[in-house]
Amino acid sequence: MALTLTIMAPDDAHLHLRDGASLLYTVAASAQSFKRAVVMPNLVPPITSVDAAGAYRDRILQALPQGTSFTPLMTLYLTDQTTPETIDTVAASGFVRAIKLYPAGATTNAHAGVTQLERLMPVLERMTYHQIPLLMHGEVTDPLVDIFDREAVFIERVLAPLRGVLPELPMVLEHITTADAVAFCRAQSGRFAATVTPQHLLYQRNDMLVGGIRPHLYCLPILKRRHDQEALVQAVVSGDSRFFLGTDSAPHARHSKEAACGCAGVFNAPVAMEVYAHVFEEQNALDRLENFSSRFAADFYQMPHNTDTLTLIREPWVVPEQMSYGTQGSLIPLLAGQQLNWKVHHG
Repeated sequence: MALTLTIMAPDDAHLHLRDGASLLYTVAASAQSFKRAVVMPNLVPPITSVDAAGAYRDRILQALPQGTSFTPLMTLYLTDQTTPETIDTVAASGFVRAIKLYPAGATTNAHAGVTQLERLMPVLERMTYHQIPLLMHGEVTDPLVDIFDREAVFIERVLAPLRGVLPELPMVLEHITTADAVAFCRAQSGRFAATVTPQHLLYQRNDMLVGGIRPHLYCLPILKRRHDQEALVQAVVSGDSRFFLGTDSAPHARHSKEAACGCAGVFNAPVAMEVYAHVFEEQNALDRLENFSSRFAADFYQMPHNTDTLTLIREPWVVPEQMSYGTQGSLIPLLAGQQLNWKVHHG
């Protein structure tokens, strides 16, 4: 009989679903494993108002496969034009859960991002008052900073000073990639946390670059050094509630990844829980997977724990080489064509 692992239904604290026809494919891929997800607002145009977030939430729910239960937790995109009054509407909405900081130009659809965070102090102060979390793409975009150092410099130049000025502002440093980020997170108290993706636990930069460029491992923040990867693994299996699951699943059509200027993003939703189970098993920490995937994010966002469960079976299977993306062509999932030993059970 195959080994099974049943846990409280997990939440994805960092997810990109795109919009329009894409939702028919991306929503289903996440809803097969996750009960709730914090949905990113970097559409074109970005989601900058509660009304826009509500309309986007409706489109996501309309794309759900029949009989599927999945709750999108909405976010707004922080811009130079965001006002304290906008934050008041977020607090009153009941369904917008956080505000997302993209430094201008940091990643996909980040052109409308913040140019000078210090000018938004009244907004951040109002967020602190309402206890609305600030979700951070933690990279500087200074062209003089090496791409492999952008996260560490963000912590030094932006995050540490902001934390000193507004220690009561709930913050999530998303998709952390470095030992520096792990150390900074461990030093914090109060409502401060970090999310960790499947790809940053599985891989380091040699996997992406040695022997030929592997565009489907290219994401931002970019994969880092082996010692950074090892620090991330130890952080997530440690049982520290400041580290929780956030896939940063970011779909791009195959032709947009395999291009002269390929897009940043890894489509990992179809295999995310299986990869996390693999990592935790390798570290003899399967008993801690449920907290990481199903409790810590809910506690941070002050939501009840899910009452449904998810079952994983230890059974070898091969990840599809590609998946349909409708008229956009195909999506290449993380670990395409490779074997995984854990599989989410549907039945």
